[in-house]
Amino acid sequence: MRIPACAVVAALALTTLSPPTAVAATETLRVDLASSTGALRGGATGMLYGLGDTGVPSRDLIAGMRLRSISQKAPDGDQHPNGDALKLADEFFATGGSEMHIYSQDAYSKWPYEDLGIDDYVARLRPQLEKVAQRPDRDRFVWTIFNEPDGIWYSDWANKKQKFFADWTRVYRLVKSVLPNARIAGIGETRYRADHLREFLTYAKANNVLPEMTSWHELGPDSLVSYRKNYAEYREMERQLGISPREIVINEYSNRRDTSVPGQMIQWITMLEDTKVDGHMAFWSMAGNLSDHAVRAGRANGGWWLTKWYGDLSGNTVRVTPPQPNTRDTLQGMATLNRGAAKATVLLGGTANAVNVALSGIDRNVFGDQVDVRVSKTSWTGYEGDAGQPPVVAAARVRVTNGQATVKVPGGDQLAAYQVIVTPAGSGAAPVANAPWQASYEAENGTVENARVYVQDDGSGSWDMAMRYTTSGRKDVGSMNRPDSRVTVDVTVPRTGTYKLGVFYGTNAFVGQSALYVDDTHVRNLTLPATLNWTYRGRHDTPVQLTAGTHRISLRTSGPAGHLGASSDVTLDRVDLTEVTGPERTVYPLSDARSSGRGAMLRAGESVTTYVSAAEDGYYRLDTAFTSTGRSTLGLTLSGRRVAGADLTTTCAGAWNGSTTVHLKAGITEVKLSNEGSAPLATGTLTLTRDAAADRNAVRVEAEAGQLAGAAATATSPWASGGSYVGYIGNSNGSNGTLTIPRTGAVAAAGQYNLTVAYAQAEKNTGHAYNTDIINRELVATEAGGKATTRRYRHNYTWDGFWQETSPLDLVTRSGSVTFGNPAAFAPNVDWVQFAPLVVANRVTRR
Repeated sequence: MRIPACAVVAALALTTLSPPTAVAATETLRVDLASSTGALRGGATGMLYGLGDTGVPSRDLIAGMRLRSISQKAPDGDQHPNGDALKLADEFFATGGSEMHIYSQDAYSKWPYEDLGIDDYVARLRPQLEKVAQRPDRDRFVWTIFNEPDGIWYSDWANKKQKFFADWTRVYRLVKSVLPNARIAGIGETRYRADHLREFLTYAKANNVLPEMTSWHELGPDSLVSYRKNYAEYREMERQLGISPREIVINEYSNRRDTSVPGQMIQWITMLEDTKVDGHMAFWSMAGNLSDHAVRAGRANGGWWLTKWYGDLSGNTVRVTPPQPNTRDTLQGMATLNRGAAKATVLLGGTANAVNVALSGIDRNVFGDQVDVRVSKTSWTGYEGDAGQPPVVAAARVRVTNGQATVKVPGGDQLAAYQVIVTPAGSGAAPVANAPWQASYEAENGTVENARVYVQDDGSGSWDMAMRYTTSGRKDVGSMNRPDSRVTVDVTVPRTGTYKLGVFYGTNAFVGQSALYVDDTHVRNLTLPATLNWTYRGRHDTPVQLTAGTHRISLRTSGPAGHLGASSDVTLDRVDLTEVTGPERTVYPLSDARSSGRGAMLRAGESVTTYVSAAEDGYYRLDTAFTSTGRSTLGLTLSGRRVAGADLTTTCAGAWNGSTTVHLKAGITEVKLSNEGSAPLATGTLTLTRDAAADRNAVRVEAEAGQLAGAAATATSPWASGGSYVGYIGNSNGSNGTLTIPRTGAVAAAGQYNLTVAYAQAEKNTGHAYNTDIINRELVATEAGGKATTRRYRHNYTWDGFWQETSPLDLVTRSGSVTFGNPAAFAPNVDWVQFAPLVVANRVTRR
C-alpha cells in the first residue's frame, strides 16, 4: 500500500513484503547516537579458509567485504588441497586486508592432526617461518601455532598440560628466533576454558612466552548467549594476572546453520564488534567460498551483502540496546556514527517481528531538524543463490524531536537483516523506496503429493541442529522420486505482468530438473544447477507471466513428455515471487560509496569505489551523473582493470552525464571512478541498466566446433549447449589436450575483452572428516602471437553440468587464434567460449 505523506512526519512506516498471516508483535531496538562505544574495529567478518586459490573467490568479493584479517593454511601444508597462506597473501593484502593468520599445524594431512611428536612438528614449522621471513611484509602474518590443543594432542589436560607448556615454549621460541617481530595467537582451544587459560597465561607470563593475541573458538549455538560473559571474564583474568590487555581473535566462530544467513550472522557480528575483537568464521563447507558467502566464484548471496554493509561502516560505534541481550536467535543490532560525514548507520536482524528503531542523541548540529532515512533489506538467498543490490524497502524524510526519531522496520523474515541509513535532510525531494512487490511461499506449506516433508531444524538450538545447513521455515520437501511427485503452492499477485519465480532447492551434486506448471498448464522444464548436497540451497530464477489474482504454481517430476527421471528427485524448500517492472536497472548513490577523498568533491587523483551487481553475463550501460568545476576527466576501472576508451572528458565546468556500455560478468564488479584531470569534480549516482541488444557484439563459439589436439575429445551431455562439450583438455597422461578457437567478426582486433567459458569440473579430495576438499582447475588461454592468461575455475559439483565464468582477456594481435589448455594438469570440461569487447559505447553529454 502507499504510505500517506502525513504518516511519515514523526516516524518512518514500512509494510511487509510477504503475505500477512497475523498481526505481528513489535520489538524496540534502542540506538543512542550520543553514546560512543569507541572506534569501529571492523574485524568481525574474517574467516578460516575463506580463500581457496587466486581468483576463487573473486577479488571483487573479497574487497567488497573489506576483510581485516583471515586465517589460512600453512605454506605447502597438506591439510587441504588449497588455501595456502603465502599463495593468497598478495591478493588478500591488495584488497585491503591487514593480517594473514597462518594455521601452522595444517602442515599435517590428517584430521585430527597425526601426532608424530614435537620434533616432527618443529621440522615442519621451520620451513614455513623461513619462507615468510623472505617477504618484506613478514610482520603482517600472525601465527596460530597450536589449533584446538584441548582436543588434539593434549586432550588429557590434567596429565598433559605440562607437556603442552613445554611444547608451546619450544615452538614459540622457534618462531621468535626466525621472526623476532612475529605475532603469535593462542591458546586457540575448541571453546572458552577459563581454567586452562588461567594456567596457561600464568605459565606464559612467568616464562616470557605470552602470545601477542589471545584466541579461542566460539562454535556452539550457546555462544550467542555466553560470549560476552566469557570476554568480560577473560579481561578480568588479565587484570588479576597483571597482564596487559591482549588483542583477541575468535579465530573460529559460528555454526553451519548461520553462515550465509543475514539474520543469523548479524547476531555474531554485533557481539564481536561490541567487544572490539576480530572474528574468523568457521570452515564448514569448502575453501574459497568466503565461509558460504560467495555464490560460485564471483557472485554474492544475501549474507555477503550484510558483510559488505559491515565493511562500509565508518566512524565510531554507538550504544545499542536490544530487547533481549545475550539471547540466541533474537533481535540484535549495531550502529555507527560518522560525524564528519554526517551519517548514522544501523544494522539489525534476527527476528520475525516488526522493529521500532528508537534513535536518540541525534545532534542538531550534525543532522539538523529533519533527517532522510533509507531502510534496505538483505534476504537469505541460499548458499548458491545470487542476490543483487539489496532493495530500499522504505525511505522518508523524518522530523527530529528533542533529538529523537523512530524508524519502523518490517517483520516477517527472521532470516533477513536490515540496514538503516540516516543523513541530514537534503534540499530536494525526500528519498523514495525502490523495492518491487515480493512474496515467499514455503514448499512444505503447499500441497505435497507423493513426496515427503522433512524437519531440518526442530528449533531446539541443539548442536545437531546447529550443524545442519539452514532451511527456510525449518522444513523442506524431499523424496521427489515418483513420476507423480509434486508440490503445489497457491499464490496471489497484485497486477498482471511478469514475475521472477525463485525456486529454492537442493540436489545431491547432480543437475536437477523440475516441470513448472501454472494453473495446471506446463510452462517449461527448469534445469537446476547442481548443489553440494540435498540441503545446501541453490536458487533458480525463471520468469513467469501471471494475471492479477490467485494462481496455482506446481513443481512436478513429470512434464508433457513423461517422467523426467532421476534428475527430478530434488529437494524443494521455498518459492519466491518478485514483480519485474522493466529491464534490470539499479541506482547506486555514490554518497554511499567508498571514497579516497575527504568530502563530496573528488580532487585530482582521488576516486570513489562502489560494488555493482549484474544478474547475468552481458552488456550493461553505466550512467554517471557528475559535476565539474572545469575541464575534467573521469576514468573508469572495473575489477582493478583500467578500462581503455571509457574516459568521460568534459570541456568546461558544468553538470554532465556520462554513459558507457561495458560487458560485465554476472555477480559483483568493483567499479572505481577516478578524477584524472586537474579540476575538482563531484559524483552523484551510478546507474546500471541491462542492454541486452548490445550482446550482439559478443562472439560465442561451441567448443566442439574448435580445433582439438592431443587428448582433447568431444563428449555428449544433455546439459551441454548443442548436446556436446570438450573434455580431456590439459595434461592427460603426457598427451597435452588443447582446444583452439579462431577469432572472427567483432573480436578480430586487438584490445580489452571479457572471456566467458561455460565449464564443468568436480575434482576433489575425499579424505577430510567434514570439509569438502574441492580442487579448482586452471584453464590457460594462449593467443597466437600474444601471451598466455591463466584462470582458475571453481569446482561446480558435477562433471557435465555447466557454469559460466567470465574473466578479463587482453588480446594484442588483430586475429590470432586462442588456444585453451593446461600444460601442468587437467583443465575443466568446456561447453562453449565467448569473446566480448569490453567497451562498445561511450559518451558525455551536458545536463
